Amino acid sequence: MLYFYTLMRRIQFNDTINLISKLSFRRTWNALKVFSSFQISRISGKPVQWGYPVSVSFEPTTSCNLRCPECPSGLRAFSRPTGMLEKSFFEKTIDEIHRELLYLIFYFQGEPYLNPGFLEMVSYASSKKIYTATSTNAHYLNDANARRTVESGLDRLIISVDGTTQEVYQQYRVGGKLTKVLEGAKNIMKWRKELGSKTPLVVFQFLVVKPNEHQVNEIRLLAEEIGVDDVWYKTAQVYDFVNDPNNLIPGIDKYSRYKKKEAGGYTSKNKLSNHCWKLWHSNVITWDGLVVPCCFDKDAMHQLGNMKMQSFREIWNNENYRQFRKELMSGRKNIDICANCSEGVKVWG
Repeated sequence: MLYFYTLMRRIQFNDTINLISKLSFRRTWNALKVFSSFQISRISGKPVQWGYPVSVSFEPTTSCNLRCPECPSGLRAFSRPTGMLEKSFFEKTIDEIHRELLYLIFYFQGEPYLNPGFLEMVSYASSKKIYTATSTNAHYLNDANARRTVESGLDRLIISVDGTTQEVYQQYRVGGKLTKVLEGAKNIMKWRKELGSKTPLVVFQFLVVKPNEHQVNEIRLLAEEIGVDDVWYKTAQVYDFVNDPNNLIPGIDKYSRYKKKEAGGYTSKNKLSNHCWKLWHSNVITWDGLVVPCCFDKDAMHQLGNMKMQSFREIWNNENYRQFRKELMSGRKNIDICANCSEGVKVWG
């Protein structure tokens, strides 16, 4: 186990070097402008926005093969249209924003590998020297897709493994097969070795919920057995966290976004200060071109622009964005998507 921890630290260092290697003068200058404008905004209490996003989340699809109980994609419960990101639209957008963009999160809702053009789009972003990352339930990482994933230039692959036994895994990943997930992870590691590639960084992400919290130590042993690079623990977002109807909130406090109230039920740990780094340095683009503030707006209720009608640069500084930043800095607790925000609730092991 000590060897595994030492190896993880070395791999994390290599991943950081890989990210830094994507920096250009223009991207560095843009990041400095974004960071300084955020700090000025915090101090002054008035929104000041310089530069363009350092990071963008792009949604490949809203479709998913699983039925996870706290996921609108899994529940087929979206109030917005479902569909697939078109390659031509993606490439047009990347052409517009890649000079400032450092980090592309190729995920929002749904399972990315269900989009048949997903890996081609990853390759296109990689060709622009953008750091690319995605998250998958790994049910489509067959041998061919695993090889194509490594060849695409993907920098980070997060694999959701929310249990070390099928009985526990399927309680949250409803409809999923743990053996298929582990087989997919092995395929990735095999092709990374055979192709002599240092990427993608492969991470097991363990969403800690009550049914699996007793396996938080076992997942590290499983990760070591498979040979993946790291294990990340994630706190679970529960929509009705006051009542927790699906009994998902874990009893281990450090793995929970919520705390028990003396009168019963739960409340969020986040104190919701009137500022948010995400709104300055990143945003989300849905499969059909809607621009929304962050990943907590799963139904795209706060639409700040439409990439099918405007350029990204026009949207980033339009009246909708300015008004949303102003509202956040004057009363963040009044914005519905902020109520479940995990900002400030970090888990390191």
